[in-house]
Amino acid sequence: MWQGRRVSVVFPAYNEEVGIAHAVREFGAIEAVDEVVVVDNNSRDSTVARAEGAGARVVREPRQGYGNALRRGLAEAQGEYVVLAEPDGTFMGKDVLKLLAYADDFDLVLGTRTTRELIWHGANMGWQLRWGNWVVAKLLQVLFGGPSLSDCGCTLRLIGRSAAERLLPRFTVGGSHFLPEMVCLALLNGLRLVEVPVNYRVRVGESKITGSRSTTVRVGGRMVGLILRYRLIGR
Repeated sequence: MWQGRRVSVVFPAYNEEVGIAHAVREFGAIEAVDEVVVVDNNSRDSTVARAEGAGARVVREPRQGYGNALRRGLAEAQGEYVVLAEPDGTFMGKDVLKLLAYADDFDLVLGTRTTRELIWHGANMGWQLRWGNWVVAKLLQVLFGGPSLSDCGCTLRLIGRSAAERLLPRFTVGGSHFLPEMVCLALLNGLRLVEVPVNYRVRVGESKITGSRSTTVRVGGRMVGLILRYRLIGR
């Protein structure tokens, strides 16, 4: 618990058998974390068995897609604070405490992977990805008059239960560009946001989003299109 409030960690998982058990144990070992929820998104390997063996509560989301898995996790988590993360080793369990430090003052606490000093050697965050994330995040910041933003695609973030319940019925994205939609909707609904730097390590296994340049460009284009669409809707 954190100051008397339960904390849930949510991992979306699609064929993550290599790193899932270690991630569940690492985040579950944080004293403030009360539960780790793994959302199995039609894995065909031993992801479910390894997650359960490490102590996670596994729920299933049959609709394929990164956003669908995260939305299910937000709905299923039982904590007053819900932390979204990745089961691939890129994020550090101890950084949950950084997010919780701001939880009383903000509805949504976003991690940023663009702080050069916290990008580990070998992590998949070369200058193209880092600057691409920064540019799209700044576009969102400027168009919505939001707080300082530097990373449009960092999964590691915390949202309060009441804020999550406000946003859940409004989500429309089931794919990889879910994360900026969450920020757009938060700003349009007057939620309080802040961004904090987090560690970014070498991934275990192969990325489904940034594993190839063509996929990265395609997802980035969808993010930009979504941000522009929400800006028009907001006006």
